[in-house]
Amino acid sequence: MVWQDYVIALVQIGLVIALIPTLRGKDKPALSTSIMNTLLLGIITFCFFTLELYFATCTVLATALAWAVLAVQKMKQEKTEN
Repeated sequence: MVWQDYVIALVQIGLVIALIPTLRGKDKPALSTSIMNTLLLGIITFCFFTLELYFATCTVLATALAWAVLAVQKMKQEKTEN
């Protein structure tokens, strides 16, 4: 394993932890923001996988999934407001 794999993984864990208050809170980011982050992080996940950065792959995937959850939460929130 290269050291960058560990550094990227640790940073991504920090980013997932930083999203926890947003995941649990009432206020959600714009739907377009959540969707764009999910898609772009998915691309990064694929790139890390092809570079054999497996820890980074898993943690970036977790971050992408957190953004996907935020997108779903926002969609549900918008439905109940209308």
